[in-house]
Amino acid sequence: MLEHTIAIRVRYPECDPMGYLHHSIFLQYFEMGRVELLRSQGHQYAELEQKGLFFVVVKIEVRYKAPARYDDELTLTTKVVKQTHVRIDHAYVLRKGQTVLAEATSTIACVGRDGQLQAIPEFLAAPAT
Repeated sequence: MLEHTIAIRVRYPECDPMGYLHHSIFLQYFEMGRVELLRSQGHQYAELEQKGLFFVVVKIEVRYKAPARYDDELTLTTKVVKQTHVRIDHAYVLRKGQTVLAEATSTIACVGRDGQLQAIPEFLAAPAT
């Protein structure tokens, strides 16, 4: 199973007027996790786009458990939990120290420039577990 962890520091403009990390920013963090997981495997999303490969989010679910605040250092672990010929399912755990702030899952699908489903190329196949 592919897995990658990144550190993220909460920036001031990501916080709501109450001083907490806004719930919508979690989705941006999960995107960062997917992109860095891909990069850790030797691929860059920009290069995939140049080849006409795009990945679109078709489903996402987030379970918020605890808040974060400005300047908190967080750790995001992103895992590929399943891959088919056209989709990839990810799981995420966002933590501050040992405290789980959020757990999430997403499904992304591979599409071409025309927005139609296409097969994920072999060079992007997740290693067998």
